[in-house]
Amino acid sequence: MAEVDAAAAAAVGAQAVQLIDGEGEFAGESAERFMTAAGVAGCGLSYAVVAIMGPQSSGKSTLLNLLFGTNFREMDAFRGRSQTTKGIWMARCVGVEPCTVVMDLEGTDGRERGEDDTAFEKQSSLFALAISDIVLINMWCHDIGREQAANKPLLKTVFQVMMRLFSPRKTTLLFVIRDKTRTPLEHLEPVLREDIQKIWNSVPKPEAHKDTPLSEFFNVEVTALPSFEEKEEQFREQVQQLRQRFANSIAPGGLAGDRRGVVPASGFLFSSQQIWKIIRENKDLDLPAHKVMVATVRCDEIANERFGCLTSDAEWLDLENDVQAGSVLGFGKKLGSIVEVHMEEYDKEAVYFDEAVRKAKRQLLESRILNLVQPAFQKNLSHLRTKALEKFKTGLDQSLESGKGFAASVRETTESSLSEFNQGCADSVIKQADWDYSKILEKVRRDIEDHALSVRESKLTELTNHAKEKLRKALVEPVESLFDAAGQTTWASIESLYKRETQAILPEVFKALSGFEMGSEFSEEMVSKLRDYGQSIVENKAKEEASKILMHMKERFTVVFSHDKDSMPRTWTGKEDVRAIAKEARSAALKLLSVLAVIRWDDKPDRIENILISTLLDGSVASMSSSASSGDPLASTSWEEVHPKHTLITPAQCKSVWKQFQSETEFTITQAVSTQQAHRRGNGRLPPPWALVAMAVLGFDEIMMLLRNPIYVFLLFVGYLLVRALAVQLDIGREFQNGMVPGILSVSAKLLPTLQNLLNKVATDQQHPPQQQGQQHRPPAAEAPEAQQPPPPLLLSPKSSMSELRRLHTPPSPVRRSVSSPSHSSPPSPKASPRKVAEDQKPRRAPDNESSSAYSIV
Repeated sequence: MAEVDAAAAAAVGAQAVQLIDGEGEFAGESAERFMTAAGVAGCGLSYAVVAIMGPQSSGKSTLLNLLFGTNFREMDAFRGRSQTTKGIWMARCVGVEPCTVVMDLEGTDGRERGEDDTAFEKQSSLFALAISDIVLINMWCHDIGREQAANKPLLKTVFQVMMRLFSPRKTTLLFVIRDKTRTPLEHLEPVLREDIQKIWNSVPKPEAHKDTPLSEFFNVEVTALPSFEEKEEQFREQVQQLRQRFANSIAPGGLAGDRRGVVPASGFLFSSQQIWKIIRENKDLDLPAHKVMVATVRCDEIANERFGCLTSDAEWLDLENDVQAGSVLGFGKKLGSIVEVHMEEYDKEAVYFDEAVRKAKRQLLESRILNLVQPAFQKNLSHLRTKALEKFKTGLDQSLESGKGFAASVRETTESSLSEFNQGCADSVIKQADWDYSKILEKVRRDIEDHALSVRESKLTELTNHAKEKLRKALVEPVESLFDAAGQTTWASIESLYKRETQAILPEVFKALSGFEMGSEFSEEMVSKLRDYGQSIVENKAKEEASKILMHMKERFTVVFSHDKDSMPRTWTGKEDVRAIAKEARSAALKLLSVLAVIRWDDKPDRIENILISTLLDGSVASMSSSASSGDPLASTSWEEVHPKHTLITPAQCKSVWKQFQSETEFTITQAVSTQQAHRRGNGRLPPPWALVAMAVLGFDEIMMLLRNPIYVFLLFVGYLLVRALAVQLDIGREFQNGMVPGILSVSAKLLPTLQNLLNKVATDQQHPPQQQGQQHRPPAAEAPEAQQPPPPLLLSPKSSMSELRRLHTPPSPVRRSVSSPSHSSPPSPKASPRKVAEDQKPRRAPDNESSSAYSIV
């Protein structure tokens, strides 16, 4: 298949195309298509260029067609001798290896261009010598020895320009002697060589090539062919023999075996175009510089092609997509393989160009490729960075849950995470690049350190909050209890409690802090903060209690004033010293004020209590307010020897609170005094003993009459009970509180209805005595609600039982039922609201002396 393709390419290449037209314009597009179709562009250095030059109509095209199998246009002899080839044409040889490109140049010395127009001849000849490996110089045998006909002036000019412009390239000059005569070739060749040497010697040479021999620039070969028109068969045979010399022409020993400065086939066309451009512009042509230029352009093209192939490479695109989704295992190996393939392709195509240029362009291509793939590398490292941080977070949480110390957990987890990250980075690096991932490694370290710092702060905050919560629970309620029972030792007890609870919590804190390995200074600072927090708890609680000092003082006063030393409620019978008790209660409240006035964290004694007692309790507030402020120890906003931040209640505030406290407790004292007076009045209603004796002596007859007639005693007793019941029912004491006249009017208005009500109740009790007895013996669970029971009779009937008598002697319950007024004598309706019923059941307070008198009478 390869041989068929080569044959097809050779057949296509045999079709001649014009490289430079008659006007000297370079046909780049058609030449480019020819190079591609003929398969020349991919030959590398394995190709040769053959050009032919000579007089017009000397049979150059015919020789090339017979020699290389091309189809250059030949002159039609029957139409006359004229110019056939215009410009420069090119074609590929058929059946000659290596690949050989043949160029047919326009003939020299043509009448079409005229006598003086030799510029194109010189330019085309110089062009052929500059780009060709073998130059065929076609000449007539009978022109040997002549000056003009042998193209000696043209060769002289070309040699002169080549010496000035060219570095030694070693081009083979093959002189083809046409229409050989009887003169043997052995005699013609020395003459020809001698002429060539004379031309070389006569050419002015630059200083660099002054002594350079002809052989350094050219290999001179001579061959002869018979006449094509007279001896065609012999001509064809010798042409086939000459064709054999072009096989393996670039191999050592071949016609072009020692050539130098060969341009790779892929850059041949561009190189030719540039050389022709410079020749046309009459510029000096430095072949090495031109070689570098060609190599630069071609290597750029090859590099661009390889870069374009990489950007569309399916394997690279898949890898790029994969790395966007997450880290790729073996990323460096996969990417390095892709880059290496494309770099090898570049090396394979650019191997024949100038080494320095090739290497420079290779570095640029490699740099472009690395710039293209580096974002994927960075993306893979970014995924590895995220993965390392997540591994650190997970490992740290697991290590802390297992009970290991924080610092040790951070060290172990950091080492493990960074080790895995380093392995991933090493796996991501490719051998073609010296990528440094130290910066992203530092970023990973910072990420880990930042997270560790965040977790440490969180753990320390959690530890601190836990310790504070325990300290708060241990202090708040006990301190509140101590303030409730405030006394002289309150602050000492609070300080002792604070020290005890703090010392109980601190060892646990020290143990937890040891796992952080943060040094003793940090531990001491944290413990100091905990101590300060404990003090703040106590101080805040003290401020809270101080804000409610008036309420606490009233509670303390009420407890001391209303209860005796055995904590039993006081009964104001008139024997108690209300003044002394009130002073004691106020003194207790004042001590509470002195305790909550300031915060005492030391054992230094102060005079606050003495100042308050001497100024507020022993002295008169009114007199103090009238006195000058300079003599008032409470006319100040601070206490002596007490820091302002420890002051809870200023002296002036204490004075104000005491005034309000006195005004609000005055009523309680007044009530106690009134109760005593009422008790005394109740006990003072009985006549004195002397009056009783006088009454007994003076009323002896009446007493004896009563003793002789017991019915009178009974009637008198019943009358007394009736009067007593009326007095209780009418609440005589309350009615006369507003004055004598209003009391008489009120009692007279209520007397008859109340009496009628009593008589009705007595009659009702006499009609249903068994029902009352049954109700008395009913179990408590079966009793009707107390609010619906009828009031007990206040008078005894002859049929009353002993249980009824005992019930009358029994003192009433704490919630007494009052005797209904005449207008509300009936029991409350079942539809009445509970609140109204409760209000109806509230007892009307009677004077204690009257109640006791009633009970004593019963």
